Amino acid sequence: MIIGCPREIKNHEYRVGLTPESARELTAHGHRVLIESGAGLGIGATDDHYRAAGAEVVADALTIFLDAEMIVKVKEPQAAERAMLREGQILYTYLHLAPDPEQTAELLASGVVGIAYETVTGRSGGLPLLKPMSQVAGRMSIQAGATALEKAHGGRGVLLGGVPGVAPGKVCVIGGGVVGFNAAQMAVGLGADVTILDRDPEVLERLGIHFESRAKTRFSNKANIAECVAEADLVIGAVLIPGAAAPHLVTRDMLSTMKPGSVLVDVAIDQGGCFETSHATTHSDPTYVVDGIVHYAVANMPGAVARTSTYALNNVTLPHALKIADLGWKQALHADAHLAAGLNVWNGKITCAPVAEAQGLSSVGVEEALA
Repeated sequence: MIIGCPREIKNHEYRVGLTPESARELTAHGHRVLIESGAGLGIGATDDHYRAAGAEVVADALTIFLDAEMIVKVKEPQAAERAMLREGQILYTYLHLAPDPEQTAELLASGVVGIAYETVTGRSGGLPLLKPMSQVAGRMSIQAGATALEKAHGGRGVLLGGVPGVAPGKVCVIGGGVVGFNAAQMAVGLGADVTILDRDPEVLERLGIHFESRAKTRFSNKANIAECVAEADLVIGAVLIPGAAAPHLVTRDMLSTMKPGSVLVDVAIDQGGCFETSHATTHSDPTYVVDGIVHYAVANMPGAVARTSTYALNNVTLPHALKIADLGWKQALHADAHLAAGLNVWNGKITCAPVAEAQGLSSVGVEEALA
C-alpha cells in the first residue's frame, strides 16, 4: 500500500502522523511511505531521518493526497486538505466529528473511508488511541491553568501550591477518566487543594483509593458541580462521551458565582467543550475572558509538546496502521472489531451513531460497510 503522511497545518500543530521509526516499520512490511518535506521538523526529525528509514520525501501535500491510498495524520483534515481527499481513500487520524458538521459534510461528499483514532476501542475497554493524548492533555491542563492564573495573564494571581502560611489554590476537576486523573495527579503534586467529580461510583472509589487524603472526591451532579465551581480557582473540564458532543456542565450563569480571575480549562473542546461559554482557541491566542473568568480552550493542547505526544501516539496507532496496510481496510476491520469501531464515515455515509445523533443525521452500521 502507498501510505502518505502530510505536514500538519493546524495552528501551532507540531506533531506528525508518522515518526521515522514508524515509517521504517511500514517499509519493512513492503509498503511505500511518502512524507511531505519538513513534516517531522516539529519533533526534531529531518527529511534525511525519513529517507534513512526508507520513506520517500515529497515536496508538497498535493502529491501526498494524489498518490497515497492511506493518509496518516494527527489532527482532523483542514479545509484545504479535505478538498484533496478522494473516494475510497483511507483517512486514519483524529476526526472529532460530532461538533463539526462542516468537516462531516465534506468528508461525506469526498467518499473517503474515515477511521478515527478517538473511537477505536480496546480489548480491556477504554479508548487506547485517545488515551496517550488524554494523559498529555490532562497533565498540560494544570500547567496551562497555573499560567493563566498568574496576574500578568489575566488571572487571580494565585499560586496553586501556596506557600507556608498561605492557603493553596483550589482545583475542581470535572470528570475522573484519563484526563481527569492525570490533571488531578499534577495538581496534587503541586500541593493544590483538589476535588474530583465523577458520576461513576467505581471511578470515585478508585480515585479515592489512589489519592487517599491528597484529593477529595464528590459525586457529579448539578448541585455539587455548582458548589465546586464557585469555590475553585481553577476548573478543569475533563468530560468525555465517546464519539459524541460533550455536555455543557458549567453554564454561563455559574460564572457569576466564581471569583473574578478564576480559570476554566476545557480539555473537552475537541468534542465541542463542556463549558457553555467555551469556544476553541489556539496556542498563539490561548485564552479569552467571559464575565471576568479566564477561559483556556486550545483544541490541540498536546501539539505544544510535540515530540512526547508524537511518540506516545505512534506507539498505539502504528499497530493498526500496519494491519490496515497489510490487509486492506475492509479485511482489517473484519478481523478486529475494536478497530472497526473507529470507522466514522464510509462511501458518503456516517457509520458512527453518536456522530450522527449529535448532528441530527442518519447513520448506517459498520456491518454495511464491511458487507
